[in-house]
Amino acid sequence: NRFDVPIAIFHSGLTDRERLAAWTAAKDGVAGIIIGTRSAVFTPMADVGLIIIDEEHDGSYKQQDSLRYSARDIAIIRARTKSIPVVLGSATPSLETLFNVQTKKYQHATLKERAGSASPPSIEILDIRCKELHEGLSDNAIAAISETLSSGQQAMVFVNRRGFAPLLMCHDCGWHAQCDHCDARLTLHNRPRELRCHHCDYRTHVPSSCVRCQSSRLLNVGQGTQRSADALTALFPQFPVIRIDRDTTQGKQAMGEQVDLINRGDPAILVGTQMLAKGHHFPALNLVVVLDIDQGLYNPDFRGPEKTVQLLTQVAGRAGRTGHAGKVLIQTHLPEHPLLQIWQTESYQGIVETMLNERSLRSLPPYAHIALIRADSHKPEHAMQFLNSLAMQQTNMANQNSCQLIGPLAAVMEKRAGRHRAQLMIKSEQRKSLHGTVKQLIHWLDQSKKPSGLRWSIDIDPQDVI
Repeated sequence: NRFDVPIAIFHSGLTDRERLAAWTAAKDGVAGIIIGTRSAVFTPMADVGLIIIDEEHDGSYKQQDSLRYSARDIAIIRARTKSIPVVLGSATPSLETLFNVQTKKYQHATLKERAGSASPPSIEILDIRCKELHEGLSDNAIAAISETLSSGQQAMVFVNRRGFAPLLMCHDCGWHAQCDHCDARLTLHNRPRELRCHHCDYRTHVPSSCVRCQSSRLLNVGQGTQRSADALTALFPQFPVIRIDRDTTQGKQAMGEQVDLINRGDPAILVGTQMLAKGHHFPALNLVVVLDIDQGLYNPDFRGPEKTVQLLTQVAGRAGRTGHAGKVLIQTHLPEHPLLQIWQTESYQGIVETMLNERSLRSLPPYAHIALIRADSHKPEHAMQFLNSLAMQQTNMANQNSCQLIGPLAAVMEKRAGRHRAQLMIKSEQRKSLHGTVKQLIHWLDQSKKPSGLRWSIDIDPQDVI
């Protein structure tokens, strides 16, 4: 409505014919604006004059398999070669981006007001230790949802797990449903009723009794979006419960239809994963309840605290965007956790400065650079043997003193999709030294004999290192 030009759209749901039409329109200059997901950064354009990366902090801009690349970084390089501006937009910029602001590589423009000139939401940490919960919901959360709906507004319950329950367990012997192909538990889904692995998509039936002791006392442990939606439907039958996660948005128009339903503004309860937190503007949404943030507070990845704070800030930002003062309730068993305390009292900028200081002390990105070499094989010993030989080769290199080797180590989820995984990290404070080491290792790998069936990859600036 704002720009009177043809628009080409790129995403994975396009047919080959639709993709070709969009590609041709961009290449020939017919389309004045290109909108797309990660791979759209490679689209040829007749006369590109500006590139915008919205929600630049989002980890999905990094392709994690096959051709590994960062769409954000490709956009920056592409803009530099064309001598055009690139805009990185985010309410929660990545630490790398804010580090580049500090070092004067980037200019920093800030928005002084929230959408619709709304006031920041109030934030309350709910200590749920020793409290009775109703399908994961505290009495305070239920009362707040009821009050919000009665006032004609919408409430959102954030549950960052798909499915009905993340664990099916025997109450008598402790057996739990495990994936046959991964070191991971199976998630219980109710529609369709099945056990599903969210890592390799293995699916199996739900047993009526324990496969170990034959007890019929099987427990559904934990909360998923399906379970929360069912519980809220039972608690508030007069109001619609709209669930948004990967399982409910698989159809071509499904996400758009759900968002349109929300934007009608009628009182409703929204239940969803982080898909709901990514940049949506829901004018009638006034309350956000975060059901279980505890799993994110002890993420062992060094980026874990950054991602948790970004997620909390983005989720909280959905509340009270049009005039009404919003409210955010965070349920936790860890109310004294330092990350929650600093998030409740400090600005995002203040939190980032603390995290950057911690990264600097530990020589972690953005103060150092990382390459992660991963290997996997059907035989458990092959991946580790391969990486051990690679590590020995690196110690003989001329520039090995400028690079630190960490590992090789088994991956945290050692077995995935039937393959055993290990990884070797190379870290250096000098990117040139890191790249030099990686090039030498690739040359050695090209010449060396590798076990049959072994796969390996090198990821520069990985988003996940565990």
